Amino acid sequence: MAQRTVVVASRVGLHARPAKVFTQAASASGLPVTIAKAGGTPVDAASILRVMALAVGHGEEVTLAAEGADADAVLEDLASLLATDLDAERP
Repeated sequence: MAQRTVVVASRVGLHARPAKVFTQAASASGLPVTIAKAGGTPVDAASILRVMALAVGHGEEVTLAAEGADADAVLEDLASLLATDLDAERP
């Protein structure tokens, strides 16, 4: 099982828009992906309700895990999303 640990950059954490963007990407990956706070129970990364229920705040660390042929690439993409402020205004 591949894993990545990343610090959440969005200024409101994984709530509303950032959670939607992240869960849609996790779902589109086609792999079973989980996300967990440090020491917490992993949840389905494709479920917006479960991801929001984690109450991950700005600057908190989460661990992503996935299994499958492209797991490393999928986790790199998802980690990159989380390391970006998804609340920043787009030009």
